[in-house]
Amino acid sequence: MRSLSPALASLANVFRIPMSLAPVRPSVTRACQETLTRRATQPGPITAAVQSAPFSSTSSMAKRAGRPGTDKRITLIRYFLHHPLTPRPLRFSRNRFLRHWTIHRTWQLFQAKQRQNHELELQRQYQSMQAACEELRTGAGDGGRLFRKSMNKKGIFNDMFPIEYGRMQTDYPLLKGGTMSGRSRRRNRFPSIGCVDSVRFEAIACLP
Repeated sequence: MRSLSPALASLANVFRIPMSLAPVRPSVTRACQETLTRRATQPGPITAAVQSAPFSSTSSMAKRAGRPGTDKRITLIRYFLHHPLTPRPLRFSRNRFLRHWTIHRTWQLFQAKQRQNHELELQRQYQSMQAACEELRTGAGDGGRLFRKSMNKKGIFNDMFPIEYGRMQTDYPLLKGGTMSGRSRRRNRFPSIGCVDSVRFEAIACLP
C-alpha cells in the first residue's frame, strides 16, 4: 500500500476524513475466499429443502410427508360406521328404491294424519269443557256459586298425599332399580320411594 502525501494527510486531518490502511480494491484471493465462505454458510433452496425434509427411502413415505394428522373424531366416526356389528347400508335398484321410498312416505303421511286427528279430538274436548264451565258460571242463576265450588280443589287429598309429593325429585334414575337392601326395607314402609326415611312421610300423611 502506498502512503499518502503530506498534503493529502493534512487535508484529511482538516476535514476529518478517516484514513484507512486497507486497500481500496480487494485482491482476487480475498474475493474468492469471501464468496466460498458465503456459499458454504448459506445453502441454496434445493439443498435447504433436501436437508429439512424427513428421511424417506420410499415413494409412499415421501408422499405422506408434511401431511397434517387425521382428527381423532373423524377416526372414531369411521370406526363406528365401518364396525362389523354395524348393519350395512341398503343397496337398492332404481325400481326397488322407488317402492321403498313410496312405502316409507305413505307411512309418514299416515302417522301425521293420526297425530292431527288426535290433536283435533283433544281440542274438541277442551272446547266442550270450556263451554260447559262457561254455561255453569253464567247460566245456572246462582251468580256462579256452583262454578266456584267446582273449581275449588280443597279436600281432594284427604287420606293420602299424591305420589308426586312422596317421591324424591331427581334428574336421573337410580343406579339399582327398585331393589334395596333388607335394612332399608325394614326401615321404609314405602319401598318404591327410595332411600328416604319413612318417618318423614308418616308425618306428612298425618297432616290435615
